[in-house]
Amino acid sequence: MQNKESLEFQALAKKEENIIGKLILQKMSVEDYMADYKLGHPSVYVGTYRKYNEGSIFGMWVDMVACGDYDTFMEVCHKLHADEDDPELMYQDYENFPEAWYSESGIDKDTFGKIIEYAGLDEDDQEAYEEYLDWFGDEGIDSFKEHYMGQWDSEEAFAEHIIDECYDLDGMMGHLASYFDYKSFAYDLFHSDYTYADGYVFNR
Repeated sequence: MQNKESLEFQALAKKEENIIGKLILQKMSVEDYMADYKLGHPSVYVGTYRKYNEGSIFGMWVDMVACGDYDTFMEVCHKLHADEDDPELMYQDYENFPEAWYSESGIDKDTFGKIIEYAGLDEDDQEAYEEYLDWFGDEGIDSFKEHYMGQWDSEEAFAEHIIDECYDLDGMMGHLASYFDYKSFAYDLFHSDYTYADGYVFNR
C-alpha cells in the first residue's frame, strides 16, 4: 500500500515539466521498493527500451521481495517510468535468482512467483536448487523439495548414510560388516536411483 509521501511525489511528477526533475520524482515515488544489496533479495534493474534507445539508462534496482506480489511489482515498474504513456519495460540486469528465470524483455506472473519462492529458501537450499535446475530443469520448488536428499562430501559418504539409516549391517554380517564395499554400493546407487551434483544429492 502506498504511503502519503509516495502519492505526493507521483502528483508532483505529473506536474513537473523538466524531464530530469520528473524522472527524479518518479524514482522517489517508488523508492520504498529500491533494492538494498545488503539484503541479498532477488532484484532486477528496470529501464525501458525507449530510454535505452535514446541513450538513457535511467531506471532502478527493484526489490522483488519488497514488492511481494506480481501486481505490485508491475505497478512499481510502471510508476518508475510514468513519463511514458505505455512503457516497454526492459530488465537490463538481475541478481540473486537463477539465470534460467531472467529475461530482458519480460517477467511473467508464474516466473515472479517462482522467484519469490526461491527467495524463501535458505542459502544452502538456494545453491542446491540451482544445481537441481541444471540437472532436472525447471520443475518447481515443490519438486525440488521432493527430490533433494541433502549435501554430502562424496557419493560414498551418502552410501554410508543409506546403510546406517536402512540396514543393521552389524546384525546382518557380524564382524564381516567391516568388509562391506561402500564404494561399489555407492556406484550402484548413483548408477540407477540418485544423482550427485557438486556435493548435492537428488533422487530420481
